[in-house]
Amino acid sequence: MTATLLAGLVLAAGCGAQGGPSAEPAASSTTERPPVVSSPVTSAPSTAPPNGPETVKPVGDAVNVREVRWTKAEPVSDGRKVRLTWWSGVAPCTVLDRVSVKETAKDVTITLYEGASPKAKDMSCIMIAVEKTTTVDLDKALGKRKLVDGAKR
Repeated sequence: MTATLLAGLVLAAGCGAQGGPSAEPAASSTTERPPVVSSPVTSAPSTAPPNGPETVKPVGDAVNVREVRWTKAEPVSDGRKVRLTWWSGVAPCTVLDRVSVKETAKDVTITLYEGASPKAKDMSCIMIAVEKTTTVDLDKALGKRKLVDGAKR
């Protein structure tokens, strides 16, 4: 057993040795380059989403327009306006075309319409969700009237 252990140590030492009778330096056609030196990173790049939804206004010239459901409606300005929030796509591939507001004594129905900007005609569009918001004016304060999403019909 001692002979086997000794042979193993000799073999291991020989494998790790540099040079030796058969080892010749490799021919090199290029000169050695100095090592690359860089500064340490002091802060990581931000991958956080922007603070809150992107505020948009209707453009009025979108193509392939369709109704879009909103996810949140919040009365503002003493109920004279409503701030709507919804999930959308990236402009100019997805833009807010218009907002329809129909008021009755019992409810206020608000419908968002989105489509593609004519500028996106020959453009590749990425599929990524963007939270957007817009604010619409009411003829009279919301009061106790119910807000209804017109795209949920």
